[in-house]
Amino acid sequence: MKETILSTARKALAIESEAIQNLETYLDPLFAKAVEAIYQTKGKLIVTGIGKSAIIAQKIVATCNSTGTAAIYLHAADAIHGDSGMISSDDIILIISKSGESPEIKNLVQLIQHFGNPIIAMVGNMNSYLAKSGQFIINTTVHQEACINNLAPTSSTTAQMVMGDLVAVALMQLRGFEAKDFAKYHPGGNLGKQLTLTAGMIAASNMQPSVVLTTSLKEVITTISKNRLGATAVIDNENKVLGIITDGDIRRMLETHNQFQELTAKDIYHSNPITITADTLAIEAAKWMEQKDISQVIVVDKEHYKGIIHIHDLMKEGII
Repeated sequence: MKETILSTARKALAIESEAIQNLETYLDPLFAKAVEAIYQTKGKLIVTGIGKSAIIAQKIVATCNSTGTAAIYLHAADAIHGDSGMISSDDIILIISKSGESPEIKNLVQLIQHFGNPIIAMVGNMNSYLAKSGQFIINTTVHQEACINNLAPTSSTTAQMVMGDLVAVALMQLRGFEAKDFAKYHPGGNLGKQLTLTAGMIAASNMQPSVVLTTSLKEVITTISKNRLGATAVIDNENKVLGIITDGDIRRMLETHNQFQELTAKDIYHSNPITITADTLAIEAAKWMEQKDISQVIVVDKEHYKGIIHIHDLMKEGII
């Protein structure tokens, strides 16, 4: 049974992989014209379909909305029963269908033609009613479904979804859509944190341990211990960072000094430590700390001390 499962899965994967690879053939001037039409429209992109294609339409709408292209999902069957009221005169309609011949699709095409909106046909049959009715064509023809009976939409819906992604990515490029724009639409979850959470935000939620050069060694140890960040900044009277003392520095000092009652922060601190600015993204801070193989780093804003972030903070936030 195990070998049958794996053999069937591998064959299906090979069929779907071939379907995706063949899409490159359809990245032609017709595809470019369709994307350009969406880019130039003054209204919304309305994406519709029936059956499994309707599910793909929902995914395309979600991707477009999160990447700067206003889009609305419209089920083809619902459209001919009143939901077409959401279509405005400036909208462009993307209709998705493998066959391009289903009754619902034909009725929808006729309805949209009555409205006068341009139609983009994402279709797997270039001789179909839908293909001949669209002003713009995105070809998603596949030679075989991954279904063992060559019936259930598998390769065809994969091709539709991939083409939808290609449309969205091309539109992102045309709009100059950047990571900062992406962050506006994704403020939540780990993805949102990677795009918006900064080192300064994390440091502000921590204690900000600090000592001055004349602080006694006992007080330095107390400061490091009670703030649980494994280090303390050494600052001047203008709150500018002079150095850092870590718990490792304390251990090394105990190994090398028999008498330490008279020692102060000045005797054991590292001067001119490497720092990061408060506006550094937390994800970049994580990469930087990994490269430097350090557990904590001082955060500054225009040379002024803002706090310390520890690698455990980044783990807690789900950044690493």
